[in-house]
Formats: sequence, C-alpha cells, structure tokens
Amino acid sequence: MEYELIRSDRKTLGAQIKDGRLIIRAPLRATKADIDRFLEKHRAWVETHLAESREKERAKAAVPRLTPEELRALADRALEVIPRRAAYYAPLVGVQYGRITIRNQRTRWGSCSGKRNLNFNCLLMLAPSEAVDSVVVHELCHLKEMNHSPRFYAEVLRVFPDYWKWDKWLKENGAALLARMG
Repeated sequence: MEYELIRSDRKTLGAQIKDGRLIIRAPLRATKADIDRFLEKHRAWVETHLAESREKERAKAAVPRLTPEELRALADRALEVIPRRAAYYAPLVGVQYGRITIRNQRTRWGSCSGKRNLNFNCLLMLAPSEAVDSVVVHELCHLKEMNHSPRFYAEVLRVFPDYWKWDKWLKENGAALLARMG
C-alpha cells in the first residue's frame, strides 16, 4: 500500500486520507515493521476511506469549472437577488444590517461581521431559492445571536421553518457547487 510518511515528535501512529492520498504520521522511532503492522490493523478503514476520497477527487475533476465571465454573471445576479431577500427577511428577524457584499468563496455560503455587514457566496445562485433564503436568514439571525446556540436556531426556525431541509440540501449538494469554482 502506497503512502506518504511524515515523521515527528508524536507518540502514536496515525493515518490521514487527503486528496485521494494516504498519509501516515509516525513517531521518529517507529520502524517500518511498526508502520506495516499499523497499516494491516487498519486496512479496512484505510481502503474504505481511500476509495471514498478518490471517488470525490474524480467527481470533483468531472465538474465543469465556471469561467470568469460566468462567475461575474453569477455575482451580478446575486447582487440583484440577495439584497431583495435580505430586505424581505430583515424585518421578520427584527434586525438592520449594513453593507451586502457578494464574494467568490470556496468554503462558505455566507458570513456577517461585527459591523453588521453581510457577505454571501455568488455560487448560491446555482442553488434553489429556498437554499438562498436559508443562508440569508441564517446570517441575519447572527446579527441577533453571534453564535450557533439553541436560541440562535430557534430564531432561524421561527423565521424560516424549513431551514433544516435546505441546510441539509446545501450539505449534500454544496460541495459540487463549490467545486465549480475551480
């Protein structure tokens, strides 16, 4: 089994799957025999997770990348759609917000700042409108509760009862959308 070996002052052996590769982290004194025994003991885990990771890498490579022009068009559309949705939901949440910025992010759908500014990912325009609304409401509710406490989620659900359905949709489909960023 092929792997990348990283030795350090650690006390135990560990395995990591990253980008379809197996990385073994080992103590400085671990022998090849120690590593081989570790790999044999954890073979099922390694093979399962390595296959999953490689499949994700193949799927990611197969996703058509957005051109700079397409990204600009999504950002322009987001600048039309998202401020309208925020203006609709803000009074329902009972908050006021500052500036809205549209970004091309690889990991986040939205965020808010202490200055009450809201940021949204232009790739939301590839998602159903309900998923967009779930992110807008989520960020607006952070202006009341800057955490993910039960009180925060109670507020989100008060304003957008289908939140969990669309949060789940983003968790299941979001990686494919984010992969289009390239």
